[in-house]
Amino acid sequence: MWVLGLAGAAFLVLPLLGLVLRAPWSDLADRLSRPGVTDALRLSLLCATSSTGVALLLGVPLAWLLARQRFPGRTLLRAVVLVPLLLPPVVSGVGLLVALGRRGLLGERLDDWFGVRLPFTTAGVVVAVTYVALPFVVITMEAAFASTDRGLEQAAATLGARPLTVTRTITLPQVLPSLAAGAMLAWARAIGEFGATVTFAGNLQGETQTLPLATFLALETDLDQAILLSLLLLLPTIGLLAVVRSRRPGIGSL
Repeated sequence: MWVLGLAGAAFLVLPLLGLVLRAPWSDLADRLSRPGVTDALRLSLLCATSSTGVALLLGVPLAWLLARQRFPGRTLLRAVVLVPLLLPPVVSGVGLLVALGRRGLLGERLDDWFGVRLPFTTAGVVVAVTYVALPFVVITMEAAFASTDRGLEQAAATLGARPLTVTRTITLPQVLPSLAAGAMLAWARAIGEFGATVTFAGNLQGETQTLPLATFLALETDLDQAILLSLLLLLPTIGLLAVVRSRRPGIGSL
């Protein structure tokens, strides 16, 4: 078991080690200042952070429904939440095009009624990465809501506390660590998204070209640049996941 365990660890570590050892550290500043890198980094940070906010706004209430309420179709809805985790990202992008594209189920109405066009825009990037990041918030928060002490909430309500007060003083403190973990996981997933983004939002420098897309383009002409951009994605992601695992060991069940 030791041998197989170490072999598995080496298999996972080796690509990361290769990136670190092959990185062009000697001309780091020059490569970071190249055209498009700053735009891609800024766009990735902006879209990942925005999508995390949207994922929390939508995911926390959905997680509460799944954890606390009983309604027809609940099991099916829980399965649908997992779909973005299992689908190839490019399929998610195609689905978003069919739903929110200019001729999509909802996208055509958005265009006709409000003049809103999401594909191939920065807002479209946010939509794409939110779709793939949202399940991390829902799964994490559903488990948190299901494990909270309902007796404390019922006791507070019995003593006359209003629902909002119960939520603020009893429920929120219990789920706050999971809320932070879900947000970090969603952010890490959003900043690394490629397939859904390029399919739904395209690859327009300064508008929809995020770091993963810039990395893919660099791979065709400059391996060292691709390695450097990969590290820009890798290091903060590993840092966030390390924090999540240290504070929420059970997150590995995801």
